[in-house]
Amino acid sequence: MRIELSVLIGTVAASLTTLSFVPQAVRTFRTRDVGGISLWAYVMFCTGVALWVLYGIYLASLPVILANVVTLALALGILGMRVRFALRARPRAGRPDVAL
Repeated sequence: MRIELSVLIGTVAASLTTLSFVPQAVRTFRTRDVGGISLWAYVMFCTGVALWVLYGIYLASLPVILANVVTLALALGILGMRVRFALRARPRAGRPDVAL
């Protein structure tokens, strides 16, 4: 069985971009440090990935759907930690506010 070059390239690209979120998710969960994570960048990214999932569904392309569902789950996890940990770190009255 011979794998087409385009399928190989697509599989490697999808795997790398999807797995690239694992270290950030693990680091954020372990350290609870969300200071360097842009809330709006992740909101826009998650929206874009959700649209990729819809695009994959429209095309009935299982590789596009699967890669983007996993990416979306990881990115939403990071986004959720960003919001949750930032809210927990929010100072009480009399101290400067932490930007979400």
